[in-house]
Amino acid sequence: MQEWVACRRCDGGSPIFPKKYTRFEKARIVGARALQIAMGAPVLIEVPEEVGNPIDIAMLEFEKEAIPITVVRRLPGESRASSEK
Repeated sequence: MQEWVACRRCDGGSPIFPKKYTRFEKARIVGARALQIAMGAPVLIEVPEEVGNPIDIAMLEFEKEAIPITVVRRLPGESRASSEK
């Protein structure tokens, strides 16, 4: 069963799609966060010592839902939906 709690219309309306990212959204989020980490941004979680690659760190942050990025999806009819938590 899918959750319908986090993703709402940008105007604050009712939930419209499940709280699950597509593989393309996940790749974009992890890639953007890995670039930030590589450029010196602070890491948002405790990282094990054996992990040093920015992509691996970004994946760990994504899995722990620690990345503060909002996804806005375009919906049919020119409306938008946001995945803010």
